Formats: sequence, C-alpha cells, structure tokens
Amino acid sequence: MIKQVPAYAKFLKDLCTVKRRIKLSKKAFITEQVNAIIENKAMVKYKDPSCPTISVQIGDSYVERALLDLGASVNLLLYSIYKQLGLGELKATTITLSLAYRSIKVPRGVVEDVLVQVEKFYYLVDFVVLDTLTYILFVKV
Repeated sequence: MIKQVPAYAKFLKDLCTVKRRIKLSKKAFITEQVNAIIENKAMVKYKDPSCPTISVQIGDSYVERALLDLGASVNLLLYSIYKQLGLGELKATTITLSLAYRSIKVPRGVVEDVLVQVEKFYYLVDFVVLDTLTYILFVKV
C-alpha cells in the first residue's frame, strides 16, 4: 500500500535512514565545588560555626544561646528551659533521635500543645525535651 504512494514512501524511508544532526545548545550548571575540582583550584575553607544558636525571650524568661532549628522535623527543647518555663507534665515517648554525627539520644519526654506566638500569630506546638547535660556547647581551645 505504501509503494502505491511514492511521496509518502520516500518520506518514511528518509525518516528511517537519514540521520539528522540536531543543533541544541547544552548548558550545564555546576556547583562551586565541582568547578573547583575541574579547574584544579583549592576551595576556600571556612571556620566551623559550631552549633547555631539564637537569643530567645519567652515571657519574662530570657535564654541567650538557645539551639536554632535548621529544618528538623521535630521541635527540640532543652530540659533546663522546660523546667524554667514550667510547661506542665512530660509525657513518655518511645522516640529515639539519630543525630548527624551518628549518635543516638533518648529524650526525657514530650510536652504537647505549647502555645507559641510568632509575631501576631499563635500556634500549638509539641516539643521533644532533651536532657541538658548532653548538649553543653564546647569552646575550642
């Protein structure tokens, strides 16, 4: 049937046999680290910022170096701050936390439905309470 239509047969034959060059401009975006490896440059090394902390005021209580949440999926609260604020009873939990440096920590418990104000908005937040003694900030000598 295709042989009966010569123009269509020629088109199909060309489509199957002729290799066409496609002219596409390809751009690759590489990170600074990969670029440094390719160009054989030494990377600039920065000082370790240690634990990220912020100053927090909750009511009359002021904590100068509270741990900053960098996107963790749980809200953490140190036991000393929990005691200072008197947030109610701790509930037992079976949670274990695997930290970045591969150690495992067992929290003291969970405190639920703590009212947290961010500017003019109020949120009910659950906190996992960690033992204070295991999270003392060390100063490098």
